[in-house]
Amino acid sequence: MAEQNTTGSTTAGSIEVGTAGAGAQLAGPGTGRTAVQQPIDARVAVKPSFDVNDFPVPNGREEDWRFTPLHRLGGLHDGTAAAAERGEDKVEFVLPDGVTAETVGRDDARLGKAGKPVDRVAAQAFSAFEQALVVTVPKDAVLTEPVKIDVRAEGGVRFAHVVIDVKPFAEAVVVLNHAGTGTRAANVELLLGDGAKLTFVSVQDWDRDAIHVSQHNALVGRDASFKSVVVTFGGDLVRLHPRVSYAGPGGEAELFGLYFADAGQHLEHRLIIDHDTPHCRSNVAYKGALQGQDAHAVWVGDVLIRAAALGTDTYELNRNLVLTDGARVDSIPNLEIETGEIVGAGHASATGRFDDEQLFYLQARGIPAGEARRLVVRGFFAELLQQIGVAEIQDQLMEKIEAELEATV
Repeated sequence: MAEQNTTGSTTAGSIEVGTAGAGAQLAGPGTGRTAVQQPIDARVAVKPSFDVNDFPVPNGREEDWRFTPLHRLGGLHDGTAAAAERGEDKVEFVLPDGVTAETVGRDDARLGKAGKPVDRVAAQAFSAFEQALVVTVPKDAVLTEPVKIDVRAEGGVRFAHVVIDVKPFAEAVVVLNHAGTGTRAANVELLLGDGAKLTFVSVQDWDRDAIHVSQHNALVGRDASFKSVVVTFGGDLVRLHPRVSYAGPGGEAELFGLYFADAGQHLEHRLIIDHDTPHCRSNVAYKGALQGQDAHAVWVGDVLIRAAALGTDTYELNRNLVLTDGARVDSIPNLEIETGEIVGAGHASATGRFDDEQLFYLQARGIPAGEARRLVVRGFFAELLQQIGVAEIQDQLMEKIEAELEATV
């Protein structure tokens, strides 16, 4: 991919350094500069809360809403969606031995442990859901098959809450697949006990008219390992907000993402990793492709290293491949460092078209231009898909990418 900015795209970044010492390795846009005008997480102006009334109705001028077309949210942001026709979801499970799935009421003590809503839509979802789904992986269990949760929406408006509770020293892969149509807002909590390992795959394969807004909160225990793989294809508007915090030292978090926006789609991913615990690690890599008029992708990656988070090691990366004219990308990595006693910290972002040298190399070996372009895109995404670690799921998602490529490339 060509390392360049493309017309119709924004690539920006910022680094705010409180005390930059020899241990701070900074990379990407804004390297070596300080004095950001405001905190990277503009939501600190409104404290996280479970109460929707604690959040003002957004008007689109706020930092965390300025890229989102509010008129396409179906009323999720201003409360009118709550009064609309209630939707239904069909939910199917594949549960390996020992794993349980239960429906619980709002008073269940496990709800809300991973973090509070940080915007009005997440608070609306928490205030309005009727029952929550709790999936539990027992202590010391090492699953050889993935847990699968297939959600098919059947129109209307629905608010949901899901908790994935992985007990200490358990290991699991959990796949949450979304399909169908409707307007959906949800909170997903991911609880990792000490020494646990979780790979969480969230697939958004909605019908073209669906609206989906969701906050993912992961709480990573001592010496636990969390891997998130977010794959977004469908929907009219999808806005996902993964957040990671640490419950003890030694935690690791890897956040991978893949998105493919077609004409008119708005796909938005906003990530925050809050390093408030010593000796933890995080790595972020998101890649997107866009094709068609008014295809719009937004990626905002925020990493906060607090003063107490000594020995932190973190890096975030976003790459976007613009396949046709008329598409737009807004890519903004941010990094705030309050201590210099870290292993390393950096970020990078790039948006570009096909790399002419790669295409020439393939065509010079007899590969037709169209096939050469498809090969480049497959290679662009293959590295991230391999992070899932389940061949069946990887193959299914690659087939979806192939179908997207057949449309234009």
